[in-house]
Amino acid sequence: MYIRQNLRWSIIWRSAWRSVLILTIYNLVVCWFYVSGFRHLAIPWQPVATLGTAVAFYIGFKNNGSYDRFWEGRQIWGGIVNTSRTWAIQALEFITSRVDAPELTELRLPATAVELTERHRRLIYRHIAWCNALRLQLRQQRDTLWDGEVAPFLSPDESEFMRQRANPPVHLLRKQAAELRSLREERGLLNDFQHVNMMRTLEKLFDLQGGCERIKNTPFPRQYAFYSFLFVSVFSLMLPLGLLHEFDDLGPGLVWLTVPASILVAWVFQTIEVVGHTSENPFENQMNDVPMQALCRTIEIDLREMLGETALPPKIEPVGDVLL
Repeated sequence: MYIRQNLRWSIIWRSAWRSVLILTIYNLVVCWFYVSGFRHLAIPWQPVATLGTAVAFYIGFKNNGSYDRFWEGRQIWGGIVNTSRTWAIQALEFITSRVDAPELTELRLPATAVELTERHRRLIYRHIAWCNALRLQLRQQRDTLWDGEVAPFLSPDESEFMRQRANPPVHLLRKQAAELRSLREERGLLNDFQHVNMMRTLEKLFDLQGGCERIKNTPFPRQYAFYSFLFVSVFSLMLPLGLLHEFDDLGPGLVWLTVPASILVAWVFQTIEVVGHTSENPFENQMNDVPMQALCRTIEIDLREMLGETALPPKIEPVGDVLL
């Protein structure tokens, strides 16, 4: 996610130079043919203006849909951050050495402080692993970053097992549910109310993961994306043809003003189209994506602080004004 208030000129130029170069060559060729006697190249301005209005409405509609996808992805990850904190609080405050449930008196075994700390740590670390595994799954980086981003929060055997699954985040949540059942039935460290509430938190995490997968696996309708590009291209090609007479009527030699005017207008339309295109898929590790890595680090810092740890990793800092 780009965090600087204004785009740097280097970024603008990097994204625009190819189209500006092509437009410059095309407009110069059109004007040269026109002044060389091919006057029939010029067309009335009115149909070009009408086409431009229609294209503006169309790419505006497409951009609204693209932004909605980005904003939904950001809201989902905001929900993951909040639900992660809820999960940590439940793990720390529900799983104690005392359970107010008479029916579990016979089941409950003495739980030492070391055992409770280890259980808290395992539940919270596995959740941090889930956040990172979901991020890597969405960005298709699991094969390259698993050892550094997920494995440190799991036991070696559990890490290797999860790595072999088609959808590791699902199996991590399944493992969390199995541990809650063990705490409830075997150890007596959770009563019915606490168990149900923690299972509801897992259900919410499943819903949030499903929302991410829905955006990731359902591409923006290609008919909107393709026709937006096509219509902008057609308008950019017709634009100088409609401006030839307009500038030629202003005076001798002013027809060459068609070149900068056409380039400027066409560049604006193409930039609007590109902005929509770059917002279609918010989980691709691009400049305008949801900053999942930074959010995962925020979750890790918050949850490990709740465990009482002090050797915490630093926050993710933007690189080149981009927060990943």
